[in-house]
Amino acid sequence: MARTADSSGRLARTGRRVLIASAPILLGIAAQGRAAETGAPVDLELVLAVDISYSMDADEQQVQREGYVSAIVSKPVLDAISLGPLGRIAVSYVEWAGADEQRTVIPWTVIDGPSSARAFADRLAAAPLRRAYRTSISGALIHSARLFEGNGFASARQVIDVSGDGPNNQGETVEQVRDEVLERGVVINGLPLMLKRPSFSMMDVGDLDVYYRDCVIGGPGAFMVPVRSVDQFPAAVRTKLVLEIAGLGPEAPAIPPGGTDALPTAAERGPSKADCTSGEQLWRDRFGN
Repeated sequence: MARTADSSGRLARTGRRVLIASAPILLGIAAQGRAAETGAPVDLELVLAVDISYSMDADEQQVQREGYVSAIVSKPVLDAISLGPLGRIAVSYVEWAGADEQRTVIPWTVIDGPSSARAFADRLAAAPLRRAYRTSISGALIHSARLFEGNGFASARQVIDVSGDGPNNQGETVEQVRDEVLERGVVINGLPLMLKRPSFSMMDVGDLDVYYRDCVIGGPGAFMVPVRSVDQFPAAVRTKLVLEIAGLGPEAPAIPPGGTDALPTAAERGPSKADCTSGEQLWRDRFGN
């Protein structure tokens, strides 16, 4: 079962075992086996897929970028990497918006300590910020899933970490693509950005966390960390990276309750399910196409 972590909490224990989650690799997007025998071994292959749609203003995008830059060199993240069996992970950073707007900002890079983490962070900090139209989570997942093919690495875990502040409103339906990615054995985690604003866009959905839970994330140990205000973002990114790198399973919460910001689990919410085409419907209602 997928779980929700509170972005204001801290990791309760860093010395936990890594959760190994493997599955057959066959994706409808592109059928290709994982070259486990020939790839360079790492503990984790991680794609950071970051929303750059116009629904996020320039200040929010700057905070988002700085959050990733600071998180990748933070002590909790470096400690989590060092505790892995091999002590190294492979990371790629992707920016996405509409169905035809995906860009790999940083290709696959090994992070195995402070020096390589700092090099990754410096490269990311130097990349220009950009924005683009529409929101295609499905397009981001398709692009991210293809990055695992022939990337030169081998691991027991492949994870897509997708962040965004709205529902899918362009491209393939997110639920269908999500299921195809999961069939490959790739885990999808989420960072729904539920940022507080003076007024809400006509393209917003009320419970983006529920939408991400039911329509976006999935796979063994999948989880999400909702962000409700800009100032929560740095801690949320650190928390999420530590959980992903450590491979903590959902059976034992790694983050203690964080007060009023803590979200109930899926079981506590009950069986209600989000409408996974709500974004497309909002777009049609507003623009008629």
